[in-house]
Formats: sequence, structure tokens, C-alpha cells
Amino acid sequence: MPSLTSMLTTLGPWSWLVAAVLLLALETVVPGVHFLWFGLAAAVVGVLAIALGAAGYGAVFGWPIQVIAFAALAVMAVFFVRRWANPAHNASDLPDLNSRAAQYVGRTFVVAETIAGGRGKITVGDSLWAAEGPDLDIGAHVRVTATKGTVLVVEPI
Repeated sequence: MPSLTSMLTTLGPWSWLVAAVLLLALETVVPGVHFLWFGLAAAVVGVLAIALGAAGYGAVFGWPIQVIAFAALAVMAVFFVRRWANPAHNASDLPDLNSRAAQYVGRTFVVAETIAGGRGKITVGDSLWAAEGPDLDIGAHVRVTATKGTVLVVEPI
């Protein structure tokens, strides 16, 4: 059975394209986006090695330079993606989309269970939500001023 080194030297620059295919295939199995950037770096190095070899510069772009180029491209790709794919850069026009309680701030509702000792429940649509605020009787109208987790902070209208 041939060794891995002899197989890689036999394939030459094509080994980078094989590595790229394997890394991109691994990307489909592993959750997250981890191997994509390494696969793309391997593909670029493979294309460069084939192009430079065909142009007569194969000796200059040998294995040590190819490994260095792969490492540099992979690191640059990771840092580039970390900088430009940061969620903080992608401001949403709906910042409260996944924070249901925050969507109720400023809206008015009706007290469903008496607010006594600062705690009670209000009717929000067809459900009951825990509420904090001054003591109020059933049927009182309140405005949501803030949230504490899933508890709505209310004030009387």
C-alpha cells in the first residue's frame, strides 16, 4: 500500500483540488461553517499550482510554497469572514423579532388577574402574560413600559 506522501507527490497539484473537494464535502456533514474556508483555500492553491506549473513556474511554486500559500489563504479567509460576517454589522429592521415581550412595549392591554403585591396577569391576544406594576383590579387598562424577561412591566392608563 503506497504511503500518503507518495500518493500526494504522484497527484502533484491535483492533490490540492482533491483536498478541496474533501474539505467541502466535510463541510456538508459538520454543523457550522468551519471547513468551507479551508476548502476554498485548497482550491485556490490547487488552481495556482496547476496554472503556474503549466506556465513553467512549477519549480518556483513547489510543495513548501504551496503549504505556506494554503496556510496564508486559510487564515486570511477566516479573518475576512469573521470581520465581514459579524452579526453586529448586519443591523436588522426588526430588532425585536425574536423577543416577543419587547414587541409589546408601548402597547395597551387589560388586566386579567388582579395585580396585587406588584404581580398579576394581563391579557395579550388570547394568552395571559405575567405582569409587574402597581396594584390594579381586573379590567383596568395598562400600558407596557418595559420587560423583565417574559414579565411585562405595566403602568395604569
